[in-house]
Amino acid sequence: MTKKIRTQKRFLKNLEKRFEDFRFILNSNNFDSVNLYFQDESRFGLITKQKRVVTAKGIKPIGNYKHSYLYKWLWGSFSPITGESFCMTTNGVCKELFVKYLEDFSLHKPNELKILIIDNAAFHSTKDVELPKNIILFPIPPYSPELNAAEKVWQWMKDKIAMKIYDTLETLENKLEELLKIANHQRIKSLTGFEFYLKAFYSIFKS
Repeated sequence: MTKKIRTQKRFLKNLEKRFEDFRFILNSNNFDSVNLYFQDESRFGLITKQKRVVTAKGIKPIGNYKHSYLYKWLWGSFSPITGESFCMTTNGVCKELFVKYLEDFSLHKPNELKILIIDNAAFHSTKDVELPKNIILFPIPPYSPELNAAEKVWQWMKDKIAMKIYDTLETLENKLEELLKIANHQRIKSLTGFEFYLKAFYSIFKS
């Protein structure tokens, strides 16, 4: 068994204990509710995203392709509990933007305690930052993107824009906004509903 697998197993084994710790924060403050979110950032650019296509044997597939270095970053938090999402678009990623995102997100349902599953990106470090009182950051183990279900949302969105040409960033952003609108609560819950998180969450907060 590799070190990565051992670390992941330990993380999953301790999920209920961590949620139990978070429940003390819920009970000691005037929050009306608690919710779990998967938070992540992904880059969407004008370069055409390729994917597999069906063609006759021996026939080389042909498709339109645009090569460009222009892109935007989409920040998102997605709840497997309620299916809600909260997103922001920026030109880049950095610690200051992450803090700004958290501050804006905290104002969405300010009386809701938000537990955010995050990865270990360098700009996610908030050691010298005072977080909003209704936000708890819950990092996954290093090099474990499969434990962050936000990756499933990005994959779904990128499949929808694959093999298509977008002439401007504005056109691409409009498409992303359109996808976020059709990503209703049921779809988000379906994409992010990892059983081990749901079981641990409901065992502590819905008992």
